[in-house]
Amino acid sequence: MDDANTPPMTPGRDIARLIEIMAALRTPGTGCPWDLEQDFATIAPYTIEEAYEVADAIARGDLADLRDELGDLLLQVVFHARMAEEAGTFAFPDVVEAITAKLIRRHPHVFGDARSLSPEAVKALWGAIKAEEKAERAARHGAAPEGVLAGVPLGMPALTRAVKLQEKAGKVGFDWNDIRTVLAKVREEADEIEAALEEGAPQDALAGEIGDLMFAVANVARHAGVDAEAALRGANAKFERRFAFIEAALAARGRAPAGSSLEEMDGLWNEAKRHGL
Repeated sequence: MDDANTPPMTPGRDIARLIEIMAALRTPGTGCPWDLEQDFATIAPYTIEEAYEVADAIARGDLADLRDELGDLLLQVVFHARMAEEAGTFAFPDVVEAITAKLIRRHPHVFGDARSLSPEAVKALWGAIKAEEKAERAARHGAAPEGVLAGVPLGMPALTRAVKLQEKAGKVGFDWNDIRTVLAKVREEADEIEAALEEGAPQDALAGEIGDLMFAVANVARHAGVDAEAALRGANAKFERRFAFIEAALAARGRAPAGSSLEEMDGLWNEAKRHGL
């Protein structure tokens, strides 16, 4: 809490004020006990959560909420940068310098001599520059060149990560050319799940087969040009709408899902579909 000689902290539109507030929160003795006990590992889940909340605000078209959620996400960047500064490794200005340098380096068609490129050429150039960066990074650390699939974060959602891995493999020719071939793979994986169930396969083997099916479905989405993560979010939202319709219809009859039969709920599900839910 501020003492009599310390002016009260006020909001501001400058990033410097956010950095100042974060420093105050992390100051031993006068800062926030919760903020002081955090480290990179404990804050990382909040960083991921805030990114999802940004995406949710965008999906809902709520720009006022988006403003607030972007602020929460920016706080995560400032929080990590402050902890790094305390450790003597880097500070927020270094983060800004790193991203501005990367943006300039990866956009020679804007800031350099490579002008008038098509979107396809820009994408190819971006990939070539990223490959050069990876090679330089490996050389600096005296490490062997990274494999084709390197650089896809383990913490990324599994569905999104599956697509990223497939894209990387596809760039070197390890890919199907026809989406119908991918669909055949989906059917094959579904058949293998059925066979595993009939054989009474152990849980880990069954999990492996289900994982293969999900990986193949992600591949179908990629070949169809569909964002797999967004498609699944849409399916989740559809399920929520239709189940809410079931609950409302049952409530109008003085009932609840727990006391209803599957047949009755399935009928209401079909009615929800007819209503376009």
